[in-house]
Amino acid sequence: MQELLGLPVQASAHAAEIDQIIVILHWLMLVLFVGWGVFFVYTLIRFRASANPTADYEGVTGHTNTYLEVAVAVVEAVILIGFAIPAWAVRVNDLPPEDGATVVHVIAKQFEWHTVYPGPDGRFGRRDSSLITDNNGIGLDRSDPNGADDIHTVNQLNLPVDTPVIAYLSTMDVIHSFGITSMRVKQDAIPGSEIPVWWEPTVEGAFEINCSQLCGLGHYRMRGFLTVMNQADYQSFLDEEGARLTAAD
Repeated sequence: MQELLGLPVQASAHAAEIDQIIVILHWLMLVLFVGWGVFFVYTLIRFRASANPTADYEGVTGHTNTYLEVAVAVVEAVILIGFAIPAWAVRVNDLPPEDGATVVHVIAKQFEWHTVYPGPDGRFGRRDSSLITDNNGIGLDRSDPNGADDIHTVNQLNLPVDTPVIAYLSTMDVIHSFGITSMRVKQDAIPGSEIPVWWEPTVEGAFEINCSQLCGLGHYRMRGFLTVMNQADYQSFLDEEGARLTAAD
């Protein structure tokens, strides 16, 4: 069914659960489409003018339609309560512990995705809008001891495979929407809020980060890239970026 619907590769631990909901919804829509189509054809034949020369002002007196509507409502309630709400609750309320997870800050800005990784100290430094320059687009304060070793990338997010990721999502201007289709991840970035979103990548490779919320004239080009790699390559990335910061200092 996944291939029939044209769904992308399942690249995260929770992708199959999301796809299950999508497949169930499409089965429901298929049943409704076929059912209403058959009913429409039936009414065209059953109540054609030649078979009913005299108008009937009593109408249909049975309760079949009511039963069908109740049945559809019950199925929708089962999907909502039995599948959608539990999946949502896990994604929103059950954040994994930061120990053992990859923790990053993702900052949206017209029309870029900025990622900040904590350095070896595991702490994030402060950001100040007064420090924003052409070379410091999010105002990282390098004089802050916690931020001196922070790693900053633009439109490129690197993550290790098979490790939970906690991304604290924020925006510097308007509403954006952080979306990684293959990971089945999507979360709005709201001005004034820092929203955690988490997932666990299970497939190595390159994926695209989209902005799924119209955010201005440059919305069409607000694209980032996610690279999922093994733990050794991820550590090499951190080491190389750390060495570059040391050399710059």
